[in-house]
Amino acid sequence: MLEAVRRLMAGEEAWVVGGAIRDELLGRPVVDLDVACREPEASAEAYGRSEGGAVFRLSGPHGAWRVAHRDGRTLDFTPLPDGIEQDLAGRDFTINAIARPLAGGAEIDPLGGRADLEQGVIRAVGESVFRDDPLRLLRAVRFEDQLGFRIDPETVGLIRRDAALVPRPAGERILGELEQLTAGAYRRLAELGVLEPLGGSLVRLDRVEGGSAPLLLVGVFGESLERLPISNELRRYARCLLAADLPLDLSPRAIHRFRRATEPWATDAALLHGGTEELIAALEAARKADPAGPLLRGDELGLPPGPEVGRMLERIEEERAAGTVSTRDEALALVRREAAQ
Repeated sequence: MLEAVRRLMAGEEAWVVGGAIRDELLGRPVVDLDVACREPEASAEAYGRSEGGAVFRLSGPHGAWRVAHRDGRTLDFTPLPDGIEQDLAGRDFTINAIARPLAGGAEIDPLGGRADLEQGVIRAVGESVFRDDPLRLLRAVRFEDQLGFRIDPETVGLIRRDAALVPRPAGERILGELEQLTAGAYRRLAELGVLEPLGGSLVRLDRVEGGSAPLLLVGVFGESLERLPISNELRRYARCLLAADLPLDLSPRAIHRFRRATEPWATDAALLHGGTEELIAALEAARKADPAGPLLRGDELGLPPGPEVGRMLERIEEERAAGTVSTRDEALALVRREAAQ
């Protein structure tokens, strides 16, 4: 990406800034690139035409444009109206406020970002950082967690002061940050007073620690998660998990009924509600023992079309899980007995 954008913007004032410089200095892979320039929209469109990728304006107060490649790499073009030092002064943290000329050359580091990188410190560039963009409240904790750094005491004070502002950014921006957090980061948000204004709670966190990002989201936010613009798939997942009731025992019939209500997310549902290790093991064993297909099809039941067909098929599978039905003949006998009642 870097060589392509250098070629396209040759002769223009442009700087590589932000995370690309930070990650390079830390010896981390540079996946995303941020270029500050005079005409971000035109530059993004020119790059998109030349190199491919989806071009769109980012939400938020910064006027940035993004080119997203299919392989997950992104290139952001941000406005540079008043020179590079003014741009850096408006960024979030000193470790992200280091710039290098796009064409190559010496770094500009007016705020001591390199020193903070070396010392492992997350430091706000100024007193109004979180008021200018409250999403940075989440970003501070994410960087602390991902990089293994610590937030400096003055920045901690600013976070506590401005924590109530965290719901203000667009929902999709908030969700994008939350999806990257670990259980430890959620605990840190709670400690700093940032989690409660978002409707989050640590009550179930111990149960879902180490789980997937969706499970952490449901565990921390519960029904409040639907305040955010979540996908339909995440909505179905959350509603399924939250509505689940743990089985009263570990009998094959009880396990089957729980799985029927919660699969393909039965294990996550059990974790969310504090299921025991024995329950998790029983679910896994039942999953491994699943038969290749049903004993009977609906058109083999001899019943008129309607809801009774589905109910009967499910009854057969429940009895199969319980061990009382194992062959087609036994299944047909069950159908006849039910029909005679």
